Amino acid sequence: MAEGVKDVPDVWPAPAKINLFLHVLGRRADGYHNLQTVFQFIDWQDDLTFEVTNDGGLTRAHAPPGVDEDRDLTLRAARALQTACGGRRGVRIHLTKRLPIGGGLGGGSSDAATTLLALNVLWGLDWGLDQLAALGLGLGADVPVFVRGRAAWAEGVGEELEPVALPEPWYVVLVPAASVSTAAVFSGLQLTGSRAPITIRDFRAGHGGNDLAPVVRRQYGEVDRAWRWLAEYGQVRMSGSGASLFLEVPDRAFGEAVVAACPAGWRICLARARNEHPLHARLNRVTHWGVAKR
Repeated sequence: MAEGVKDVPDVWPAPAKINLFLHVLGRRADGYHNLQTVFQFIDWQDDLTFEVTNDGGLTRAHAPPGVDEDRDLTLRAARALQTACGGRRGVRIHLTKRLPIGGGLGGGSSDAATTLLALNVLWGLDWGLDQLAALGLGLGADVPVFVRGRAAWAEGVGEELEPVALPEPWYVVLVPAASVSTAAVFSGLQLTGSRAPITIRDFRAGHGGNDLAPVVRRQYGEVDRAWRWLAEYGQVRMSGSGASLFLEVPDRAFGEAVVAACPAGWRICLARARNEHPLHARLNRVTHWGVAKR
C-alpha cells in the first residue's frame, strides 16, 4: 500500500463492458477502423489484488488459462507504468478471472485499466486520468474507457470518449461456446464505402446496431444458434466483435427466468448496467483526480 494512503480497496474490481451499438465507419490508412459506439459497464467482473514489493519485480500469482506472460495485460500494464514513471517498486498480481477471454466484454482491457488505477495509488504516483488513459491506449483501444470510469460515447478506434448518462437496466448476458477472432471478423466485413456517422441524439432515439454481428453469425454457427435462442425473449445485441450476446430485460425476475431456461453448454448471467466504474467513487476520496474534476 502506498505510504500515507488510507481507504484503498483490498480487492480491486475490473468490470465488464457492453457495446450498446457498434458502427464501423470505414477503414483507416493505418489498417484500423474508425468506429462509433457506446460503452456501458455491467456488474459482472474480475477481481484483482496486488502485493507491492520493493525489489522491482513484476509477477503474477497464477496465469489465466492460455495466456502467457507476454500477452497478459495486467503484467503489460504494470510494465508500461513502471517504465513510464521510472519507478523501482514492483508488484505481485493476483487475478480472479470470471469474465470470458475474447468474449467482447473487455475483460483483459478492464484488468489492465484496474492495474493502472491500482498501482497509481499503491506506488504513490499521483498520476492524472489523462496520463493513465494515454498510457492505457498503448495496451488496447478499450483500456481508456475503463481508466476514465464513465459510460461513454466513443469514436476513433474507441478512444475518443464523451461521458453519457444512460438508464441502468438489467441485462441477460450469454456467452456461446465459440472463440471469435476479431481480425477474422473485420476481414469478413464487406465495407461498401464509408458509413455515415450518427449522433448521440440518433442513438437515444433508438438508432444503431452492431455492424459486426452479421459477420459473426455467418462465420460462427454456435453464435447464430445462441442468438436465435435468446431472441425468443426480446431484442438481442452483440458486444464488440463477440461472441457475447446480451438482452435487456424488464426486471430482475424476468432475467432470472431466462437464465434458468438457458441450455447447457453456454455461460449466462444476469447483470445490472452501471454508468460508473465501481472503483471511481472510492478512489475519488484518495486521489487528486476525482472523476468530476477531469
